[in-house]
Amino acid sequence: MSAVAKQANNNSPPRAAVVGAGIAGLSCATLLRSAGFEVGVFDKSRGPSGRMSTRRGDDWQCDHGAQYFTARDPDFRAEVARWQHAGVAASWRPRLHVLGDPSAHVPDPALERFVGLPRMSAPCRFLADGLDLEVDTSIEQLQRRLDGWHLLSAERGWLDRSFDVALLALPAPQAAPLLREAAPGLAALAGNVVMRSAWALMLRFAAPLELPFDAAFVNAGPLRWIARDNSKPGRGAAETWLLHATAEWSEAHLEEDAERVRTTLQQAFADSASVAGGLPEARAWATHRWRYAGTVTALDHGCLWHAGSRIGLCGDWLNGGKVEGA
Repeated sequence: MSAVAKQANNNSPPRAAVVGAGIAGLSCATLLRSAGFEVGVFDKSRGPSGRMSTRRGDDWQCDHGAQYFTARDPDFRAEVARWQHAGVAASWRPRLHVLGDPSAHVPDPALERFVGLPRMSAPCRFLADGLDLEVDTSIEQLQRRLDGWHLLSAERGWLDRSFDVALLALPAPQAAPLLREAAPGLAALAGNVVMRSAWALMLRFAAPLELPFDAAFVNAGPLRWIARDNSKPGRGAAETWLLHATAEWSEAHLEEDAERVRTTLQQAFADSASVAGGLPEARAWATHRWRYAGTVTALDHGCLWHAGSRIGLCGDWLNGGKVEGA
């Protein structure tokens, strides 16, 4: 960053474009801004957060992407402490079970789990505060010109400003096509990364379900995780559950009708949790299909930078695959 800063006009700060407003992109943008860059952040969604997302209804909400995060690294633990002090994160201590083969997943009882407060997207919105963030902006092409990087938006065409550096904080399959002309080597690396899909089902019930757990790893059938969302700190009283399907089931039913997804996953919930007589009728429900929910084998590069082109990559798929890595 210092080399770029030195080469910029002394009368104006160097300019950086960050494509992607998930936790990786926002962390990158925050550090660039602290280093003296003028930063523009672009995201195709309606707001920041990426997979640290929350669906909101009239009288309920549900975290339908990342369910919690850990903080093993001291530097990230210090960042989480900053979030806690700001009131946008808190520790979550659910009654945690394993359903199905207990040897298939053995959760660490000493592991501290954190969530956004009052919803998972809160830390991202905290990081985005004060950043130059443009949402509903899908970047389809990058082009290097004499005055720097230019970005083509699906909604607005070529944006009317240039940038000294470009940083892509996107899932590998989305980053690869943007890099083909700009940095073929990085494009090849991203193109070889395999990411898997996941269906999420959100269920809102009229009354609490009498179950002996708040969250469970599921080791049989189409589900891999279920959680009582309202057991997380700062949530309302509405009885809301999140169901995540396995990557294998999700890939096999990627184009499935949402109603069929709901029927199958809700029945799997009742079966795996041994709900006598089945589940009550949900007052409200919603599904979400995550096309790039996780990486088959996450890399350990941390991040990547091509000095000649002044373009870089960051994201959880480059650093272990979890929120902390992002």
